[in-house]
Amino acid sequence: MMPPDFARMARCKKMKCDEIFSYAGWQLPSSLAPRLALPERLAPWLLCPGSLTQKLKAYKSGFQLKLLSEQQIKLPTVLAERWQTQLGMQRQVILYLGDQPCVFGQSFLPDHTLQALTPLAELGEQPLGDYIFQQADLVRGKIEVAQFAAGLQLPQLGKQPEVWGRRSYFSLQQHELLVQEVFLTGLFAQ
Repeated sequence: MMPPDFARMARCKKMKCDEIFSYAGWQLPSSLAPRLALPERLAPWLLCPGSLTQKLKAYKSGFQLKLLSEQQIKLPTVLAERWQTQLGMQRQVILYLGDQPCVFGQSFLPDHTLQALTPLAELGEQPLGDYIFQQADLVRGKIEVAQFAAGLQLPQLGKQPEVWGRRSYFSLQQHELLVQEVFLTGLFAQ
């Protein structure tokens, strides 16, 4: 029988970006099996509790955000139950350093969060991190990480080699949102 971690990796070989949320491989870094240890070079990025936008800007010049989509959706069942609403917004972006795509970002915001915090509904090309990390009452939940086998399909980026991602819930004025980030090989390109 195949070990559970390897079985999860096998299932995600043909995964599309809409399936990132429901991927069963998300776990707390402290519970990773030794064979799935965080890559040393990527660990500071995956575990960074602060703004990824600010970390990228400090790392190299040429930060850019490309908005792929910002649309109203029916929330995945788990989020709909957690947030007690069926509707929300899904936002997908690519963060670049120069011409290198470095991070694919996907966020889910329930409709009541958007109504209470209207700037979140009008971000456009502004990074989400530029807004939320300036709010004094921001609370970040635990960071979960996942390893995605080669073949993950991302919009405008196509199939990816093996990559890692992280996600966490944020709360602002007691209104939650979920942010997921997949770190691309371009992050360490020269």
